[in-house]
Amino acid sequence: MMEVGSSGGKSNCNRMSDAKNERRVGLIYDQRMCKHRTPYGDDHPEKPDRITVIWNKLELAGIPQRCVILNAKDAKDEYICAVHSKNHVNLIRNISSKEYSKRNRIASKLNSIYLNEGSSESAYLAAGSVIEVAEKVAKGELNSAFAIVRPPGHHAEYDEAMGFCLFNNIAIAASFLLDQRPELGINKILIVDWDVHHGNGTQKAFWSDPRVLFFSVHRHEFGSFYPANFDGFYTMVGEGPGAGYNINVPWENGRCGDADYLAVWDHVLVPVAKEFNPDIILVSAGFDAAVGDPLGGCRLTPHGYSVLLKKLMDFAQGRIVLALEGGYNLDSLANSALACMEVLLEDKPISELSEAYPFESTWRVIQAVRQVLSAYWPTLADKLPTKLTDQKAPPHILLSSSESNDEDDEASKIISKDLVQAIEDVVEPISKLKIEDNHDEVNSALWRSKLSKTDIWYASFGSNMWKSRFLCYIEGGQVIGMKKLCSGSVDRNPPKETRWKAFPHRLFFGRDFTQTWGPGGVAFLDPRSNSEDKAYVCLYKITLEQFNDVLLQENVPDHDMNSPLFDLNALDSILNEGSIPVEAVKRGWYHNVVYLGKKDDIPILTMTCPLSVIESFKSGEIPLCAPSKDYADTLVRGLLEGKQLSEGDATTYIQVASTKPL
Repeated sequence: MMEVGSSGGKSNCNRMSDAKNERRVGLIYDQRMCKHRTPYGDDHPEKPDRITVIWNKLELAGIPQRCVILNAKDAKDEYICAVHSKNHVNLIRNISSKEYSKRNRIASKLNSIYLNEGSSESAYLAAGSVIEVAEKVAKGELNSAFAIVRPPGHHAEYDEAMGFCLFNNIAIAASFLLDQRPELGINKILIVDWDVHHGNGTQKAFWSDPRVLFFSVHRHEFGSFYPANFDGFYTMVGEGPGAGYNINVPWENGRCGDADYLAVWDHVLVPVAKEFNPDIILVSAGFDAAVGDPLGGCRLTPHGYSVLLKKLMDFAQGRIVLALEGGYNLDSLANSALACMEVLLEDKPISELSEAYPFESTWRVIQAVRQVLSAYWPTLADKLPTKLTDQKAPPHILLSSSESNDEDDEASKIISKDLVQAIEDVVEPISKLKIEDNHDEVNSALWRSKLSKTDIWYASFGSNMWKSRFLCYIEGGQVIGMKKLCSGSVDRNPPKETRWKAFPHRLFFGRDFTQTWGPGGVAFLDPRSNSEDKAYVCLYKITLEQFNDVLLQENVPDHDMNSPLFDLNALDSILNEGSIPVEAVKRGWYHNVVYLGKKDDIPILTMTCPLSVIESFKSGEIPLCAPSKDYADTLVRGLLEGKQLSEGDATTYIQVASTKPL
């Protein structure tokens, strides 16, 4: 490792403003952390320019001259080992040595990691720098501080580097204050992770520790957004003595902005922080939720970050440490970092944004979080007034996962003084947004509005016969036995009516594995009717808009919905044709929409495989397979709940369907 003290040409002497009333704010930046880069010079989102653009922006604004500039220091192994295994520490310490010829092979086996000859030094400096500023703030030598470090840290777990992160910088600093410096009197730490990705590594580091309140707000999308697991769901609250001290706020969609984050602060974080009363606050300050970030797809503005940070300064006597995590649009990254530094220096009053409204999904998540956490935090027990939660943005400005990286409206471009209007489009009242510039969103809003006025009966013959399971497609979520969450529909209103009916079609079970249920077959319905067959079907009266969302989730969940899969013209045509394969989702197993007649003069539609696939089942090209117990149990529950069959008869019905030859 290089000897500490050099800042690569930048002066490292302590500098303070002559202003007596100005807060003492620390800064750490060291160009040696730029040595961590891709081994062959390939472009990568987590690149050295990330920290240099922040430093240059701050210098241009005269910020460093008003701060205490601290030396970057290597973290000691004993401090790192409080969070990481000895094997992991040894790996990162030695990975950059010339003798380590397997560097690229090791990196290829890790999740979103690259390694080079500068990785070890950068990782040690990043962790050590966050320790350094945290200790200075805890001692009272500084009011607050910002560690401009890389590689980031919050994804790094006990024995694994992942998600661009080698050491978990923020967790190491928190552990240091609690266990290595008890004389400082730091007994309770609030860690706020506003990076757009869930801080999985930090969560696991303090899972059972009541001394650390870990709060993470992030895109989750029911486990489909990186790190793509359920660790970031709101039901993950900690365990043992740490139960209730782990708070996750998982966004269901992209494009969450200032109004959404402020609502979470006001109705989750701030009330709990008052009750917790931390001695210091450590912020995993990722800026990839900023407008225009290529990985984040959210809409936080520099002013939004200012308000979030300002609210945190009301706690712990303003003792706050920011440690850089993500942020991959260089302009929005630099502007957001500058906005935060101006707050730490108390440059000017910060006004809140009161006119923009959160998404409906934001209120839904907030209420779910409050309900789960109210058992631990009485301040969250009261139900939010309807007058408040009715203030919401219209659904047509939401982005699906597949759209989030392709924003083409002005607000998603680089933030600069030349693009102030872009920021105004985000923070002005939602009703005044200039949505005509985004044709995809307008088209989506138009077809959804049109199809929401038409009702159909959705006929379910498989696991969706159990209403709780079907509601996963409407409201989002999962039921027992499911291996993954459903995203739900844009319109989350429950079915208007539920009926049951038997149809002369053959039920059978095919395929041998699904992502949702794991091993075992799933239900299919032969599109052809046969008077000798009988299938029990649950009918849900839903809108044609909702039917489109169900059709999407049953087939290709990552398909964009700028236009409907099954529109009014298709509805007219199917009355004569009997069935229509939906080409847009033909990769799915249930892309064949079948007309089963009418009830109360409303069309009955189901979705199954096309006739060509029936022949493949018959030939053995696609396997027939009995369902797993978990999957079969959902059918039994549905038939029992609908009072169609007894438990024994329902079990027999499924057994016959899974064994009778086609």
